[in-house]
Amino acid sequence: MTEHTAAGAKAPKSGSAPDAAAGARGGEHSTLREWTKSIVFAVVAWLILRTFLVEAFRIPSPSMENTLLVGDFLFVNKAIYGPEIPFTGIRLPAFREPKRNDILVFDSVEEDLDVVKRAVGVAGDTLEMRAGELYRNGARADEPYAIRSDPSKTESPEMREKMRAWQMKYLAGRDATTYAPDLHDWGPIVVPAGSYFMMGDNRDESYDGRYWGFLPRNNVRGTPVFVYYSYNAESWRTLPWLTDIRWRRIFDRVR
Repeated sequence: MTEHTAAGAKAPKSGSAPDAAAGARGGEHSTLREWTKSIVFAVVAWLILRTFLVEAFRIPSPSMENTLLVGDFLFVNKAIYGPEIPFTGIRLPAFREPKRNDILVFDSVEEDLDVVKRAVGVAGDTLEMRAGELYRNGARADEPYAIRSDPSKTESPEMREKMRAWQMKYLAGRDATTYAPDLHDWGPIVVPAGSYFMMGDNRDESYDGRYWGFLPRNNVRGTPVFVYYSYNAESWRTLPWLTDIRWRRIFDRVR
């Protein structure tokens, strides 16, 4: 028997409009999936990098001048002292422990912010200051990086009492009843185990361990590696932007 098609009916052809539209939608979905995977991978890689290896840090105050200047942007090595796994309190193994004169980025012991100072004392060191000069274990410390802009500066009675309150527990070989520390004269105090004594290189413009005490090892986050960008914050709004950039500081190692 011969089969007849309906009048005017045509057999569908391969690659018709519905198939083409479906193919286009499939291609769009595939492209979207690829983009999504790329973005997720980039975000995860950035989080791992920032958490365990390196993090950016900006210098907001003059406490570390002239080593670090306001307007410096740094990369901080977080792996060297053992990064902390978030939300666990567990630290990965460190390549080495902080040592004297290391510049450390750390969690403040008083506020929720990151701070950068120099470790001038480690556990067991006896530290004191006489007329603005730091003495460590009885010998004057060699500190070519330290600046003293106001040798006659003194602290308020309230701040001196704050210094005295925490230092009394660690005072060594001094009459506690007459002890009256000040910005440039204090100690001797002994650094306890698992702690560091931190000071800014700009000794007269630094809120550091002299006021709030010792830094626990667990607060240490890393050490600056180099300056990746720097600008003069004071002249930024008044001069052309190219003249504000400190070109010579870019890629300078921090030491």
